[in-house]
Amino acid sequence: MHILVTNDDGIMAPGIRALAETLATIADKVSVIAPLQEKSACSQSITVRHPLIVDAITMPESPANIEWIAVDGTPTDCVKLALEALLPEKPDYLVSGINRGSNLGTDVLYSGTVSAAIEGALYNICSIAVSSNSWHDEHYETAAGFVVRFIRSLQTHTVTPQLFNINVPALPESEIEGYAFTTLGVRLYQNVFEERQDPRGRRYYWMGGNIADSVDGDDNTDIVAVRRKKVSITPLQFDLTHRDQLESLSAWKL
Repeated sequence: MHILVTNDDGIMAPGIRALAETLATIADKVSVIAPLQEKSACSQSITVRHPLIVDAITMPESPANIEWIAVDGTPTDCVKLALEALLPEKPDYLVSGINRGSNLGTDVLYSGTVSAAIEGALYNICSIAVSSNSWHDEHYETAAGFVVRFIRSLQTHTVTPQLFNINVPALPESEIEGYAFTTLGVRLYQNVFEERQDPRGRRYYWMGGNIADSVDGDDNTDIVAVRRKKVSITPLQFDLTHRDQLESLSAWKL
């Protein structure tokens, strides 16, 4: 089994190393092809105006069946380059992560982690985005261990779609309260922009904000599952066509 691993936190992030080394226990080969630098919240962006520099990296004490390649580009660049130029054969799975911080609800639209998995699914590769619900580097072993179990389960089932978004509470495995197959919630923020002034008196803004999710009325969202200390597994699709609206539009006379 050959697994392609990428992320948006950069190739030196602790999460991707924990993921790759855990996957190496079940895979014949793990190819880590990831951004040289952090590329969070870059969505599905690609690099078209300058060349992509590629460097093989020697990772100290890394298992022999893992190769490490850094790309001076986005997560989507990494997947495209891997599948079109760097890998001699298509991998069996693509796993993107482990992201530092959750990718819940509508945040998947901005996430470089999820977008890399979407790119893999576009190539008809079963792809998984995995995130830890913490901004601190902690308990990555819980998320990595769950991904291993999930892949083993995928090997015994025929599944459609081939794209999954997994969010894991940043807890020891003994404190996880199971898992749930979920829908995407709606991620809301308060005070998204902080206004400041530079030394010349010019106004500028930092984007940030505090999470203020509303979870009323729907117990089946990824946001609710993670709050309940469960691993959230959301099957995704990249067809954005609003099919019900398409049917009603067919009656229009323009």
